[in-house]
Amino acid sequence: MSKPELKYVNSILFVCLGNICRSPTAHAVFRQLAQSKLPNIQIDSAGTAGYHTGAKPDKRAKSAGEQRGYDFSSISARPVVAEDFEHFDLILPMDRQNYQDLIDQADPQYHYKIVMFLEFAKNYPDVDEVPDPYYGGSKGFEYVLDLVEDASHGLLEQLS
Repeated sequence: MSKPELKYVNSILFVCLGNICRSPTAHAVFRQLAQSKLPNIQIDSAGTAGYHTGAKPDKRAKSAGEQRGYDFSSISARPVVAEDFEHFDLILPMDRQNYQDLIDQADPQYHYKIVMFLEFAKNYPDVDEVPDPYYGGSKGFEYVLDLVEDASHGLLEQLS
């Protein structure tokens, strides 16, 4: 299946299951990294399940990200909605299950927009998923940040 032309990407949606750990981390990291190179790009995050609608990011994810200088303000959990598939140019799930959930939810005409986030990572060639750190300790959140930073740098390089 073809992928979106990255030079035409003006909006990105990061997606995980509940939208409180991985996708808000990617949202905060990429938003900050893109500020100078792509100041007009729209960035958002959502979850394939609406378990935490309206909630702020997980305090452990927020703490780990803030220690590296990322801003989580204005980010709150929301579910993926049908309009997201039309609106966003690139939809980046964190893992295979969320990838499949998005494919199942999206009209087939939008499948090309859905690309695994870690396809843009350079330093983790053998890792294809951002693991869910929710039930683990602080090291899991640090590892998520390592993966997200790497993939964000790779994505930004391809977009700019």
